[in-house]
Amino acid sequence: MTESPEQPVSAPSSRRPVGKNMRWGIAVLIGVGILINYFDRSNLSVVEGPMSQDLGLSASQFGILLSSFGWSYLLFQIPMGALLDRIGVRWMQRVATLIWFVATALTALVSGMGLILFARLLLGAAEAPSLVAASKAVGYWFPVRERGLASASYEVAAKLSNVIALPLVAGATAIWGWQAGFLTTAILSLLYAAAFWLWYRDPQQKRSLSKQEYDYIVDGGAQQPGESAQPIVAGVGMFLRQRRIWGLSIGFAAYNYSFYLFLTWIPGYLEREMHMSVLKGGAYAVIPWIVATITDLVVAGWLVDRLIKKGYDPTKVRKTVLVVSMLFGLTVVGAAFTHSPGFAVLWITIAMGGLAAVSPVCWSIPSLIAPRGTVGTVGSIMNCIGQIGAITAPLITGFTVDASGAFATAFIIAGIILLIGIVSFVFVLGSLEQVTLGQPAAAVNS
Repeated sequence: MTESPEQPVSAPSSRRPVGKNMRWGIAVLIGVGILINYFDRSNLSVVEGPMSQDLGLSASQFGILLSSFGWSYLLFQIPMGALLDRIGVRWMQRVATLIWFVATALTALVSGMGLILFARLLLGAAEAPSLVAASKAVGYWFPVRERGLASASYEVAAKLSNVIALPLVAGATAIWGWQAGFLTTAILSLLYAAAFWLWYRDPQQKRSLSKQEYDYIVDGGAQQPGESAQPIVAGVGMFLRQRRIWGLSIGFAAYNYSFYLFLTWIPGYLEREMHMSVLKGGAYAVIPWIVATITDLVVAGWLVDRLIKKGYDPTKVRKTVLVVSMLFGLTVVGAAFTHSPGFAVLWITIAMGGLAAVSPVCWSIPSLIAPRGTVGTVGSIMNCIGQIGAITAPLITGFTVDASGAFATAFIIAGIILLIGIVSFVFVLGSLEQVTLGQPAAAVNS
């Protein structure tokens, strides 16, 4: 499946490209893919009320369904990341996007918890390489000085997806029933699969990419395609002995816990505890995601790149953004002590607005610290460990709500886990220098 380059590799150039900037078109394509990817993930949370009523599901059972996506997503992370490093972004995502479509459409066509569980597991497996592939593609297409905004351009889609998907799926559900919510996102998945198949290529394979822009990308430190010399298992084992990989991954898992709490349970929280309708709950739930979309681009995108270009230490800039953002996330605890829908949404909005910058900064790090040909593996390790937070958040929340009849304890647990993530970013992550495989861990981490 490996293709030979369609244009010769040219000498680097320090000049800025003029005319069309193909790399930003690729960023938009990647961002749209992540947008639709998250449509497929979040649609289940929007239909919680009518689906639970129709199928007779308790909060604990629905928590299992919300969590199930993460089971296969986690299981396939490292295998898919290693496979991505072997066959490349283009072919991996071509196949994956088609399976997204099938899994999402299947959810609308089946009935009963068992079959829906199967469809969600299939969706998790299909979407496992998506964010890792996006990180790898950004590493190929962007110089280091533009990596922050480029990473934010697809990471913001995870937040923007809820601004669009919540009212879209809620509207389709209110008019045609919960099955229509899944069919709507399935159609969008199919359209994107066709667009990606036709348009995406690596820079060396893109005929319409100008020589000047190609030189600018390469001269700026973009990752070059190539395979790691390490066998897959040995490479993964080597990375798992690096302290900075664990610091990054544990912090990302702590972020993911709160993110998936919001992604999977906020509409249900507003309906169950604040007694809102599906449409009204969907409208209120959009507010935190709008703020998160803005802070994602402004802080993780523009501000990070701006500070680094002005000469500030890249490690200090990125770690400061990670820690401050997680501190803002702690305001989620405020939602545990209010019975007002307005104040509940306010606390959640502050928390989400702060946390929004964490993920794009984390996803920019694998392309900075991974040796050539291993961005997929490093990204998949981070995402695999991060999925522990994504899996446990829906489950713990569901069982907590069933046991206590309220969401207060769930929000307090999220705050405690964020504190663990802050400790990991501050004391474990270390400097963001490239890992050298084969070098003793102590030397690499020094």
